[in-house]
Amino acid sequence: MPIVSKLRTPVPTALPTLFAALLLGAAGLQGAAAQTATSPEAAAAAAQSSWPGLRADLFGETPLVEGTSVVTLEAPARAADPALVPIDLVLDPAAKIRKVTLVIDENPSPVAATFTIGESAGLTRLSTRVRVNAYTDIHAVAEAEDGTLYMTKRFVKAAGGCAAPAAKDPEQAAREMGQMKLREFAAKDGLAEAQLMIRHPNNSGLQKDQVTLLYIPAHFITDLSVERDGTPIFSMSGGISISEDPSFRFTYAGPSSGPFHARGVDTEGKVFEKTFQQSES
Repeated sequence: MPIVSKLRTPVPTALPTLFAALLLGAAGLQGAAAQTATSPEAAAAAAQSSWPGLRADLFGETPLVEGTSVVTLEAPARAADPALVPIDLVLDPAAKIRKVTLVIDENPSPVAATFTIGESAGLTRLSTRVRVNAYTDIHAVAEAEDGTLYMTKRFVKAAGGCAAPAAKDPEQAAREMGQMKLREFAAKDGLAEAQLMIRHPNNSGLQKDQVTLLYIPAHFITDLSVERDGTPIFSMSGGISISEDPSFRFTYAGPSSGPFHARGVDTEGKVFEKTFQQSES
């Protein structure tokens, strides 16, 4: 699934300074306007403005089924840190979901990620962290095996997440880039659980170098796949909205033994790959 931006073009890997300034300024004004809304209802109404166009671009005229428990989206009503907003996707295994598109309506590049679920993975929960740039609805659209699209949403109050400075020193981030760590957790109700963490700045292209005050070129993980014992668990096509040092925690009913294998590719074509024979504490 391509990354859809409000300018209807993908975010480039290096934004010209003037273009970035204009884009950031527009995002900042939008966030400020949302923050000064007179009521939660007014803020929610403002956040609705982008969804009709995004829905048409991404899903055409295909009906979106709402009000079911097939897909549930958990997110804080007000984010403590707009650059690290926790997101939990909960899937009904009976629906046999094969793909989930996560859309942050008011972000400069609204499609945060598209997750493709392994056919035999039995994935029931997938958690990650995202950037939120303005008060916004976050939509999750799940595609079932029969092609039916199920949709849910959450309204999140946050601003400035896409332009927030990186938490880590750039030199340290460069040294650690591509390092992976995997943790396993005790099985519960017959389901296995694990967490994959990747060191990567995931620069959005809207952040400034705190010394030079120049915009840092966009540099983020575009593709990620995770499998266990040769069985695909999930894969991701991601954009600038996935937070620095991406983390993915997942609950699944697939293989509970055998090595994990993770492979990521970023916008510079760098490949990060690792096989985990056992969990790392």
